[in-house]
Amino acid sequence: MAGNLVRAAAAAVGGRSLGRLVPQNTALFLCDMQEKFRPNIKHFAEVVQISNRLLQAASVLDIPSIVTEQYPKGLGHTVPELEVEKYGLTPIAKTQFSMCVPEVDEMLKANKNISSVILCGIETHACILQTTMDLLERDYEVHVVADACASRSHLDRVYALERVRRLGGFVTTSECAILSLAPNSAHPKFRQLQKIIWTPAPDSGLLPTPP
Repeated sequence: MAGNLVRAAAAAVGGRSLGRLVPQNTALFLCDMQEKFRPNIKHFAEVVQISNRLLQAASVLDIPSIVTEQYPKGLGHTVPELEVEKYGLTPIAKTQFSMCVPEVDEMLKANKNISSVILCGIETHACILQTTMDLLERDYEVHVVADACASRSHLDRVYALERVRRLGGFVTTSECAILSLAPNSAHPKFRQLQKIIWTPAPDSGLLPTPP
């Protein structure tokens, strides 16, 4: 079903999807931004701040959002800077790397219009990559937000993003993703989104993907 929606909603060239983001067909996944990771993940604060901008945009556009926590008993809960309580979100606990646990699969099945997922969080080479693979296998388009993903090692992050791209996922940036959701100033929510990105996103210092 998701694949049919992808093909119907997204423009394509030569049979290849362009990866257009449409609010009513999109979900936001926020992965494992927890207290115990704070000291060890490079640019953790910036990644969380950028992820929170995506969460704000999702709220403006009524895009469903999912938050997970990796083994919260041992690794703590989602950091308060990611304002999940403000938006009425309850994190889903998991022990596997992928966010595609049964509760998340049920949410996706219940929202049959969803065909694209915007994905951010940590760690890029583990949970983000594994989630990407699971979603692609389920025939969803995946947009991994490069400036809102991190790992302990820059090298791990860089080559994980390269693998995402080779697998068929889209590697994007937070501002690009937000603007893609309302690509016309006539959009009724454009000004609200413009306020979110008016101040440039913080420099996460993350390396670009290799050529």
